[in-house]
Amino acid sequence: MSTTEPSGSGSAPRSSEHGLAALPAHYHGFALMHMAMRRDAARLRAAAPAWRGTGAEWWQRLREVIEWHHTSEDDVLWPGLRARDADFDSQARELHEDHEALDAAMAAVSTAIGRGGDGLVVAAADFETVLRDHLAAEEEVVFPVFDRLGERAYLAEERKLIGTAPMRVMTYLQPWMFDGAPRASVAHVSATIPPPVRLVGATLLRRRYERTVKGILT
Repeated sequence: MSTTEPSGSGSAPRSSEHGLAALPAHYHGFALMHMAMRRDAARLRAAAPAWRGTGAEWWQRLREVIEWHHTSEDDVLWPGLRARDADFDSQARELHEDHEALDAAMAAVSTAIGRGGDGLVVAAADFETVLRDHLAAEEEVVFPVFDRLGERAYLAEERKLIGTAPMRVMTYLQPWMFDGAPRASVAHVSATIPPPVRLVGATLLRRRYERTVKGILT
């Protein structure tokens, strides 16, 4: 686990890439999404050389989650942060440009998969690089903003973001985000989910998710 101090202390910026120990618990949900994206980019890269097509549905679900995540940031979360933190405005424009690059990288992966895996090794490697670079840059910008907002204000903005998720994303999000995540963080984030939704996510939706992810792991 990272022991990195908060930004501004003279040390490297905090990042979910180094774990969750240095991050306030109220935005562990946001950080877990980023960790899940990195995890799955690595899974895709590992599967690409021997691609047999069994992971096509898994990739489509991953792409939908990532597209929703950054579209909702651009349309909902970033405007909310701008309204609360004037310094965030110019940084938000740079993050939007990163999202466009990520869309292009995902489109290249989908094209390679549509060709039976032809070109997937290169496309998967490019996607992972673009994704990791983007997430590192995004966290360097937004984590200090989250800190300045405080727990109550941040969670109010996060609820708006989650509320934009279409049904296909919403039914995939919980098991996808919790796959391999630290127990303490899962417990904390789960406590913010309504009990009936939490129960369905931990049973029916988790089993459905596991069937989907099996395609990339076999």
